[in-house]
Amino acid sequence: MYRFFVEEHQIEPTRIHITGNDVNHIKNVLRMKPGEEILVSAQGNLEYKCYIETLSEEEVTAVILYAMENNLELPASISLFQGLPKGDKMEFIIQKAVELGVHEVIPVASRRCVVKLDEKKAKNKVARWQGISESAAKQSKRMIVPQVRPVMKYEEALEYACSLDMILIPYELAKGMKHTRELFASIRPGQSVGIFIGPEGGFEEEEVKKAVEAGAEPITLGRRILRTETAGMTVLSILMYLMEEE
Repeated sequence: MYRFFVEEHQIEPTRIHITGNDVNHIKNVLRMKPGEEILVSAQGNLEYKCYIETLSEEEVTAVILYAMENNLELPASISLFQGLPKGDKMEFIIQKAVELGVHEVIPVASRRCVVKLDEKKAKNKVARWQGISESAAKQSKRMIVPQVRPVMKYEEALEYACSLDMILIPYELAKGMKHTRELFASIRPGQSVGIFIGPEGGFEEEEVKKAVEAGAEPITLGRRILRTETAGMTVLSILMYLMEEE
């Protein structure tokens, strides 16, 4: 069953008003008709099962059959601070991170990033990445659409992460798998966790030092060097396995 996201103000006691790009998707891509059932979420744990009542050029109206509370999100909030990779790797990273339960993605311009985005290009990229996040959220039956934040400089990202309960930074020179396992196991429901992933060239030693001074914990992901598009997914997969509720 197809899932769509709306804002709270679009929900009435008996009906939901779907607007924006989803109208064209419902009418012209999915070719749905009145009477067909859909799921609607408003960025929370409450999900509405509805049937389509009317379709117009501007709006799809859906009648609420019932509301149900689905706890489909991870019990901890995970923020992925991803160093800007080359090419279209960021699209892949965002898609898979959303599938694995990330709460938000923060693109980070660190020193070894090959990609340089001016303000206009960065804004357009973030808009596209947000669309990918929404598509992945629909496909993976998420209850929220993870936010893709504006591109931040490395120092800005560290400052943003300071409010989180835990910051993890995989680093190829880090040692001690036992310590890494203990850190993963210590994460509790309700906590917020930041994961810093470097670009293709990794983080410079000075950047790791700054992260540690900001409260980050260097961790190891094993003896092998992982690509930037693999490292974040590895951490997210481990956290999803450890925290997923029955």
